[in-house]
This record gives sequence, C-alpha cells and structure tokens, in this order.
Amino acid sequence: MSHDHDKHNHDHDHDPAQGDPRWKHDGVRVIPGQQLDPNVPSTAGMDRKAAINFARVGAQKLWAGTVTIHPDAKTGAHHHGHLESVIYVVRGRARMRWGEQLEFTAEAGPGDFIYVPPWVPHQEINASPTEVLECVLCRSDGEAVAVNLDIAPVEKPEQVLWVDPTHPHGAV
Repeated sequence: MSHDHDKHNHDHDHDPAQGDPRWKHDGVRVIPGQQLDPNVPSTAGMDRKAAINFARVGAQKLWAGTVTIHPDAKTGAHHHGHLESVIYVVRGRARMRWGEQLEFTAEAGPGDFIYVPPWVPHQEINASPTEVLECVLCRSDGEAVAVNLDIAPVEKPEQVLWVDPTHPHGAV
C-alpha cells in the first residue's frame, strides 16, 4: 500500500511544494456572505440567495444558499421537482406545512435541520411575529427548481412531532 502511495506522489508533473496550479482558481472557494446572488427562482414571501451553484463556482451536484422570511410571513405552496432539500435553521422559528393540502405541520428552531424530499408540496412559515427567520438551504443538484403551486390548504393542519427513530422520546 505504501508503494502505491509513493508512486502516486511521484506521478505529478509539478513540484509538490508549489501545489497544483489549477487548484489555485479551481480548488476551494470562499463565497462572502454579502456577495450572494439574488437572481434565483422565487417563491412569494421568501428571499432566496444563491451562494453555491454551477454558474457561480461550477458545482455539479449541489445548490446552496440562504433563505430569509420576514416575521409573521409565509411562502406560497411550492415543490422543488426531483431535488432533495436540506434546510438548517440559523435564527428564528420555522413552521413547515406539507402534503397535498398542506395538511401536516411541524416546527424547527435554531440548530435544527429539515429534510424535504423530492416533489413534496410544502410551505415555509416564520412562526415568530417579531423575529426574522434565517436559514441555510442545500439542494441535491446545481440547478434551482421552484415550482409554485395553487393549493387550498386545510383549515387546521395535523401536527407531526419529528422523532429521531434511533433516539425515541428524546432519549440520547
């Protein structure tokens, strides 16, 4: 095994101390928070901004950015096609509604992750009347898909308690 490792190190056409010159501009990228791109598909009530996508950094399999929802505001119903989404709550209280009639609901706070499967109709709601909801959003493809839906929501959605099956009843 060490022989393969040594061979690998000697196969490069450059001085290892100098690094690979193509990685200088095609390696790790830092996207300053104040330089996010607001030109992404929008959903009413939500401010999305792209940090990582194909156009900005050449990402092939990911889209990442931020989501801001004003106090007491909610988005329109929508889904993201074939994409999987992960939302991380940075600040505020997120209330998610989902289903064919947005008949299910659950809440998440700072430090919580939310997973949204492909094609699931959903709506993000800022559950706080006074605090902005700030989230980080990652999707499973470099494209930005947002399909806005015209859904008549049920009057009182059913609350779903999010339970980690490996830690039932909050046990750790």
